[in-house]
Amino acid sequence: MADPTDVQWLDARQQWAWRSLVMGTTLLFDRLDEDLRRSFDLSLTEYEILVRLSERDGQMRMAQLADALAHSRSRVTHTVARMERAGLLSRSASPEDGRGIVAALTDEGMDLLRRAAPLHVQSVRDHLVDLVSAEDLAAMGRVLDAVCDNLVAEHPEMELRQR
Repeated sequence: MADPTDVQWLDARQQWAWRSLVMGTTLLFDRLDEDLRRSFDLSLTEYEILVRLSERDGQMRMAQLADALAHSRSRVTHTVARMERAGLLSRSASPEDGRGIVAALTDEGMDLLRRAAPLHVQSVRDHLVDLVSAEDLAAMGRVLDAVCDNLVAEHPEMELRQR
């Protein structure tokens, strides 16, 4: 634990920026989740799973999926199990080595993604992209890339980060 006398405390602008990030991301993710749930009975995490699978030819190993979402493997396993029961995904042993589990998008899951994507993208535009200048959006991307690079620099699935 850091000695309070050795801590470089945040100044007023840094504290404002930090609190804006925390509040803004919380409110934004809650709104995106609410929009998807209300219209498609789909959580933001479930939507992101569908997106990640669609970007990988419809399937991914569960461990890679968890890493790509920056969620615990157990959280992703529970979410995927729910989605499998709903017919959106299937799971099977990896054909490569038989040890890993592969999650695969079903036709029903792909159909739901196609229907939900326009609403989600419009919500992202309405509540983030169209509120700020292109320069501010690019700056936010650079800032959060630096955070991600710092926190996942030695992550075994680093190549899953897309720029």
